[in-house]
Amino acid sequence: MIQALNSALDVMMARDDRVVVLGEDVGYFGGVFRVTAGLQTKFGKQRCFDTPITECGIIGAAIGMAAYGLRPVPEIQFADYIYPGLDQIISEAARIRYRSAADFICPLTIRVPFGGGIFGGQTHSQSPESLFTHVTGIKTVIPSNPHDAKGLLIAAMEDNDPVIFMEPKRCYNGPFDGYYDRPAKSWADHPDADVDEGYFRVPLGQARIVREGGDLTILAYGTMVHVAHKVIDEHGIDGELIDLRSLVPLDIATIEASVRKTGRCLIVHEATRTSGFGAELSALVQERCFYHLEAPIERVTGFDTPYPHSLEWSYFPGPIRIGEALDRLMRE
Repeated sequence: MIQALNSALDVMMARDDRVVVLGEDVGYFGGVFRVTAGLQTKFGKQRCFDTPITECGIIGAAIGMAAYGLRPVPEIQFADYIYPGLDQIISEAARIRYRSAADFICPLTIRVPFGGGIFGGQTHSQSPESLFTHVTGIKTVIPSNPHDAKGLLIAAMEDNDPVIFMEPKRCYNGPFDGYYDRPAKSWADHPDADVDEGYFRVPLGQARIVREGGDLTILAYGTMVHVAHKVIDEHGIDGELIDLRSLVPLDIATIEASVRKTGRCLIVHEATRTSGFGAELSALVQERCFYHLEAPIERVTGFDTPYPHSLEWSYFPGPIRIGEALDRLMRE
């Protein structure tokens, strides 16, 4: 996935000289996860450059660049660091098109590694996606595999509105099945790791049916797509797994069609439960599919606690908790 994201940036910087990459250590060092490796050497220090350690400044400067006509792609090293820039994102980036009666747009893509799985503790592991889905004017995109990572990032960079592009860190080097005691897997030979070298787009707002089925619908995104897929296979359930890919805009048509077919719905995400995006999904499914539901909608999420460093693998929605939810749904 790191290579795919790097390729997307490379392709777009070559196609459009308005694309500018900025952030802490993105230049000479190539980013803390090496997603921007080689870009400064290839495109120069005016197109890919390091910034001071000031998220408010990075995002504020990028918004100014976007309003001026550039297409900046700032990197925030970890999602946990983005909070000092929230006022800039909410009060400026999200509203500039409306406030200016479309005289100004904000074609800004903020790349944000998020989620746990690397023993980063409370300040390197959070999943704050619902903060952004709540704000009108911002798009929120979360890939789960290399192919989608490249295609979605290119689509985000071409979009005329601000996009929060959240990258699940645990998927950078391979799919993640949720088992702590297993070695990390590689993307090698995975069907979603077949990534074209050139330009291609994956449209924003278009979910993907990862696995078709008739027993129940599972809604997931990012890392949890792989965990849920593994649990479905282990339990032998004919589950239909949907990778949302984009939370805003949301492909509600695909969700609705699936739940109407299966009659059951399980929602899985790593973020805390209360006010997590799963609550919005549950409400939408309830509103649109009530008479088709054969069981209550289930959610398996992170707990409503500060992120527990030492208990990280218990905090995750893992195979045990997801499996228990599947069993409950199938008994109804």
